Amino acid sequence: MKSIRYSSVIIFVLSICIVGFGTAWAQQKEKETKEKGEKKLEMKDLPAAVQKTAEEQSKGATIRGISKEVEKGKTFYELETTVAGHGRDMLIDPSGKVVELEEEVDIASLPASLQAEVKKSLGSGKLLKFESVTKEGAAAGYEALVEKGGKKSEISLGRDGKMLPKEKK
Repeated sequence: MKSIRYSSVIIFVLSICIVGFGTAWAQQKEKETKEKGEKKLEMKDLPAAVQKTAEEQSKGATIRGISKEVEKGKTFYELETTVAGHGRDMLIDPSGKVVELEEEVDIASLPASLQAEVKKSLGSGKLLKFESVTKEGAAAGYEALVEKGGKKSEISLGRDGKMLPKEKK
């Protein structure tokens, strides 16, 4: 009889811990989203000019998410899509202009000299995702999601594949 009560107490305590952990995790995720200045939206919530651009840019794509974010005091709308099996995300300003485009690319599609420089910049980190970055219609460089020592980090690379200094937020 005591072992049944003891088991019930253990299950009750574990349940409380799991609920507490889940709540703390959800609050942390919400805090991170607020710190980034992001707010999840739907297509109908976008200003008309942004909605028009988003509809044009998402033809033939799957929309993964839409959000509003503030970067350095400026408002942008992020459209996250998947096209032909790879990620294609863009920042759109309130006038409907695409100001930044990030598109997943296969590192093997780069010229050999650029591949070598990128691999050198990544060091011993494991490459998880590699994207070309276009700003204001011009090639700006690359971004790489890298895992090293169990931690993930994003690295910005110039058009030459060399690592860029981290941007201050």
